[in-house]
Amino acid sequence: MKWDKTDFVYTSTGIIDGFHGAAVPQAIHWKDSICRIFYSARNENNQSHIFRLDIDMESLKITDICHEPVLYPGRLGCFDDSGALMSWIGRIDNEYRLYYCGWNLGKTVPFRNSIGLAVSSDGEHFTRKYEGPVVDRTYREPHFCTNPWIIKEDIYRMWYLSCVEWRIENGELQHRYHLKYAESSDGIEWKRDGKVAIDFADDSEYAISRPTVIKGKNGYHMWFSHRGDKYRIGYARSEDGITWKRMDEEAGITVSPDGFDSEMICYPAVFRYGDDCYMLFNGNEYGMTGFGIAKLAEGDI
Repeated sequence: MKWDKTDFVYTSTGIIDGFHGAAVPQAIHWKDSICRIFYSARNENNQSHIFRLDIDMESLKITDICHEPVLYPGRLGCFDDSGALMSWIGRIDNEYRLYYCGWNLGKTVPFRNSIGLAVSSDGEHFTRKYEGPVVDRTYREPHFCTNPWIIKEDIYRMWYLSCVEWRIENGELQHRYHLKYAESSDGIEWKRDGKVAIDFADDSEYAISRPTVIKGKNGYHMWFSHRGDKYRIGYARSEDGITWKRMDEEAGITVSPDGFDSEMICYPAVFRYGDDCYMLFNGNEYGMTGFGIAKLAEGDI
């Protein structure tokens, strides 16, 4: 694989009053040559909100920016009262389903995440399906779960981040999370049996997040973020979407010599437009410097 980065970079900083960054983006086809991109921006209290913008894929020019969030943090005491972070959106059964990461700030550890669901009939206005999460910690997964990527086939298939432990390294708290796999008949009740999709490469790697999965002619392809020191984008391939072979050297994209993604690159989201494949990705500071767009130049999906 080889991805060519375009000149496109977007951040809400200086564009949407009171907000900064543009993290965990995902695009869906909207109409004609327009794709709609959903992303997260943070306010002055560091709370994530979900926004959207439209882009013409022929020119890579923004045609519309919504200055009001499509989803706010939840009510006080709910699982998402500290923030709502973009994860995955798709049109299923005549409605748009937006799965997002709900944040709670913690005391013994900095935060706890769960997966929430919001829905929309028009792709413009979203409401929470429930005030509680659809995926949360359990007796088998005692810490937190988040960052789902979903494909609807004969069943709903989900790849998601699962925290396995918090530990203290050099006097500081450090989370460890990798990627697991789950299935559902309705996208709400999920069967999770602990199946690991992407595991840690070694003990120095402690964060694997934001999978993006696309089904190709010869199986499934996944790009994801992985971190020891700084985030990089990894790659894996699977015949069935369950058992994966990790092949990070074939990811085809890494940091730039300078610019918004010179220190880290993370949170990929791959999508098709016409006969081409594109990737949205974040750069430095976990998306605070915005997101870019790359086009697949070499490789077969």
